[in-house]
Amino acid sequence: MHGPHLLSGQTGTVGLLTSDSVGRFGIPVLLGAEDAFGAGEMAVLLCDARGDAIREQHHIRALLSRRVDGLIVVGESTNPRPSISKDLPVPVVYAYGPSEDPDDVSFVPDDVGAAEMAVNHLLALGRRRIAHITGPMHYKAARDREEGLRRALAAAGVEQAGGTLSGVWSQRWGRHAAEMLLMAEPEIDAVFCVSDQIAAGFVEAARERGRRVPDDIAVVGYDNWEVLSTETRPALTTVDMNLEVLGRTAAQHLFAAIDGKATPGVHALPCQLVIRDSTAPPGIS
Repeated sequence: MHGPHLLSGQTGTVGLLTSDSVGRFGIPVLLGAEDAFGAGEMAVLLCDARGDAIREQHHIRALLSRRVDGLIVVGESTNPRPSISKDLPVPVVYAYGPSEDPDDVSFVPDDVGAAEMAVNHLLALGRRRIAHITGPMHYKAARDREEGLRRALAAAGVEQAGGTLSGVWSQRWGRHAAEMLLMAEPEIDAVFCVSDQIAAGFVEAARERGRRVPDDIAVVGYDNWEVLSTETRPALTTVDMNLEVLGRTAAQHLFAAIDGKATPGVHALPCQLVIRDSTAPPGIS
């Protein structure tokens, strides 16, 4: 898809409104969108509302005064956010954090499908005592990933090992959860962690307790945050949400909306499983 041919009255400028321009999730989405805009020779104005609704309103007014042709709103989590589209004279596409309004155009990672894929990978390795460590349950991402885990286990007729442990998105929580889990469910042979930070903490604590990863316990993380996923020993098998593709797709659909061909709905885009040593013995991938 190419960028739109400018019609009279179009400025060839688009706004990117984020809450999280320095964040792990915001940056790749922005890079992907910028890729697509570059190909369409569009100019991009970036504003960061830092999660503040009043600042967001201010940025929207500023972008409209610059006569942008359209806006991409990048969320800081996959929790649905209030729609801004109704009051605006230009098309809006939501990326990562969907709009609450189903008539808007939103692109999100398929967290349910990705979690299902991660757990199916553990099942395919012959693991049957699979535990789950997650983040705060007020995040839709945590609930969706648990749903994917449940679907995969149910389809295989396998019971989850112990209850889901929910805490914060941190390495420290991963260590703490590992201590609780290994005490309560010493026979676990796999764990699905919903962030690479949690997975890295789990691996550390499991090793201190004499458990070998992946020989005794296979571990899957989430995010493919390379600072962690490739540096952890063993390197982490993890879900990559393909956020650059998501950003690029959102931008292409903004072009379509500017051309009068909007694609309403919440579109879930596939993620991929990156297999490394935390689930595969060295030399076998």
